Amino acid sequence: MRPAASLPDRPLARTDDGTPTMVAISGGVDSAVALMQLVEAGVPVQAMFMKNWEEDDRDGHCAAADDLADAQRVCDRLGVALHAVNCSDTYWDKVFVQFIRDIENGMTPNPDVTCNREVKFAAFVDHARRFGAERVATGHYARLRRTVDGVRLLKGVDPAKDQSYFLHALDQSQLARAVFPLGELHKHTVRAMARKGGLAPHDKPDSTGLCFVGERRFPPFLARFVDAAPGPVETEDGVCIGEHPGLAFFTIGQRRGLGIGGRNDSAQGPWYVAAKDHARNALVVVQGRAHRALLSRRLRVRDVHWIADHAPPLPLGCSAKIRYRQSDQACVVRPAERGGNTLELQFGNPQWAATPGQYAVLYVGDECLGGGVIEYADAGAPDGERADSVSPGAVSRPSARECAARRRPG
Repeated sequence: MRPAASLPDRPLARTDDGTPTMVAISGGVDSAVALMQLVEAGVPVQAMFMKNWEEDDRDGHCAAADDLADAQRVCDRLGVALHAVNCSDTYWDKVFVQFIRDIENGMTPNPDVTCNREVKFAAFVDHARRFGAERVATGHYARLRRTVDGVRLLKGVDPAKDQSYFLHALDQSQLARAVFPLGELHKHTVRAMARKGGLAPHDKPDSTGLCFVGERRFPPFLARFVDAAPGPVETEDGVCIGEHPGLAFFTIGQRRGLGIGGRNDSAQGPWYVAAKDHARNALVVVQGRAHRALLSRRLRVRDVHWIADHAPPLPLGCSAKIRYRQSDQACVVRPAERGGNTLELQFGNPQWAATPGQYAVLYVGDECLGGGVIEYADAGAPDGERADSVSPGAVSRPSARECAARRRPG
């Protein structure tokens, strides 16, 4: 347990000109303290709760209603007006439909990035302006630096909570309206502030579910929107060892839920998903976390967004994250050979389980430059050689039905 400590002076990312600000309040501790920070600083604020998912069936009760009640208690405590708006149509059209489409196309998308761009800093802003607010504040752990050349996005000072990764797709107009009161704080300080301020969510667990959808058992939830398509589970050399319920339910690097267990004729060690072969509907697995098929030095990234609205001079030596919470990884960024809005990232160290659909986000020091969607990884390829996935091998592939008939017991 972290020892108790006195609260430090609390730096505040605020609107010094008294611009009316709307705080996005979720019912959690982060947004509650963000609101309290602004109230204590004398910024004119109101709060808004967004409901962006219509089906609140988690555990048989309405989770959104519970969160709204928590948000109301915070606003009552701080004497702030609370509004509630429903953005579920926007979330469905701009975020969730694309999320399902990407999954059906074999990717592993990150809807939180799209949600920030299309909902929290777009639809939410439109609602906020109806109430006279020109800026919006959220409980994100990130910082902003306003310069004569525009707004720069910086990491939050708490490396365990920095959320600049999820904000990298915002543009200059969105960042110009944003306020991040928690950017200079650590999470343990935020909880201590909430406790001292008498805010109800001070001990509420952090949310870990899909943006606005909530914490659900993901495979059953996904099965409501994606058709099952069983197929073979194969080793990298084409040996069929099981059957999967559908490629959509798996991602690169996945270890649990493969349903294949151990095998008497193979080396001991856990199995990992190395590739999804959509042409044959086959899930390719390998043994060992350090298997070459799970390692990549080169990625291709599409749909690149630069926060500054223009690319820096390339090639560029910088760092990147290919998943949230990953430590910075040194790389060189170049325009991809095929042109268009694509980049090639060459890493000094092999990257584990680079996953199409996830984001590669670029940094120079603490500054987030932007990022794009991982489209391709040269998994298992030695330097100078390109390979889309693991080597297909020389063994002919069985059909799903043949695979099921020949499947060996685990």
